[in-house]
Amino acid sequence: MAIEPRKHAMPVQNPQARARNFGEVALGYSEELALAEANRCLNCKNQPCVNGCPVNVRIPDFISKIKNKDYEGAYQVISATSTLPAVCGRVCPQETQCESKCTLGIKFEPVGIGRLERFVADWHNAHSSGGGEIPAKNGHRVAVVGSGPAGLTCAGDLARKGYSVTVYEALHTAGGVLVYGIPEFRLPKAIVQKEIEILQSLGVSVETNVVVGKTLTVDELFDAGFEAVFIGSGAGLPNFMGIEGESFNGVYSANEFLTRSNLMKSYRDDPETPVMKGGRVAVVGGGNVAMDAARTALRLGAEKVYIVYRRSMEELPARREEVEHAEEEGIEFLLLTNPVEILGYRNKENPKDEKNGFVTGMKCVRMQLGEPDERGRRRPVEIADSEFVLDVDTVVMAIGTSPNPLIKDTTEGLTVNARGGIIVNEEGLTSREGVYAGGDAVTGAATVISAMGAGKTAAKAIDDYLSRK
Repeated sequence: MAIEPRKHAMPVQNPQARARNFGEVALGYSEELALAEANRCLNCKNQPCVNGCPVNVRIPDFISKIKNKDYEGAYQVISATSTLPAVCGRVCPQETQCESKCTLGIKFEPVGIGRLERFVADWHNAHSSGGGEIPAKNGHRVAVVGSGPAGLTCAGDLARKGYSVTVYEALHTAGGVLVYGIPEFRLPKAIVQKEIEILQSLGVSVETNVVVGKTLTVDELFDAGFEAVFIGSGAGLPNFMGIEGESFNGVYSANEFLTRSNLMKSYRDDPETPVMKGGRVAVVGGGNVAMDAARTALRLGAEKVYIVYRRSMEELPARREEVEHAEEEGIEFLLLTNPVEILGYRNKENPKDEKNGFVTGMKCVRMQLGEPDERGRRRPVEIADSEFVLDVDTVVMAIGTSPNPLIKDTTEGLTVNARGGIIVNEEGLTSREGVYAGGDAVTGAATVISAMGAGKTAAKAIDDYLSRK
């Protein structure tokens, strides 16, 4: 049978319709499409795709199960190494990880591994409940700080080994960045909640509204009887450009903008606490978070949304799929453009008072690409006399985040790097015995699957450590 050269397309909502609703954009494979896509897999003996997965999902094995219509068996293969299959199938950058290693991709398009993972996870969630029997307890207790992808993965892996695990979440909803950082149209809250319920069925305890560093300290967790602590608190401290006008009303960090939209449930059809309605919005940045913020603003009623990015489309780091979806929805990309000042209405009696002013525009300059920087990317250089004013009344800064210093400042014995990331060894161990860390709290903002990989690595190291006690 001849191999289909291209992936089977993912069914999606119509761009004009979805631009004004928060329903999931990608609708998922049908069984027919999943079987057709699975049959493109060559089932390579050396399985290079597995090495491209940060949590080493046995990809050819689960795809073989799909070919035999054993969808529950496929789920069991995935869940043996991945704690969040339904999440990864939606937000993982497979194109730069497992799919980039696919042998079929040498000649044709690679197998749609992420699309198949989503199909399997959704099938399981529709036909099954819970995560199985609670494993027998081994007598050891572990605390996990943060309920994002790193924390949930670490908790799940340890729970399956019999550890009593308690996850502490600072906000009132568990899920971390999966809930407050990723919009509903890309990752529905119900999907995350289902994954968390599966972990709870394994005996994982989740306590919300606990800010470790204030409500409790790491030392107090040890005093309470926990024998090891994993810090997966993420990178929730937003970065700004340091340009004039960033304190005006109407300027958000992407972190704040998305958190407000998600946790205030602005994605509902008739929200009681909308973040914004109408207006013209500029989102500064070119990553996945910038795409999320821009597309969220559109759905919240913005009349016009711009992505402002200082390099070209070739350097733009967001997933191609997200960029294409944004363009289809009518978001305009202002490339090789850099903001230099946010303009606003000022208090006439106190012209320096920005906090009581409102955004009226953003002054920008045109850029061109010069010599490569230390990371090999061509450095953007300002073009003389290219200044112009962009007519906007809301600005969202999506230029990255850093780890919050709260845990570092309240925990003796932790060392951090210049960016505030907790320094760990290859096993996730910090400079303090019994304290491990992983995910964005270590690396700064990165992908969901890389955080999961760090949580898995730390779980193994914690198991090794406590097994010796």
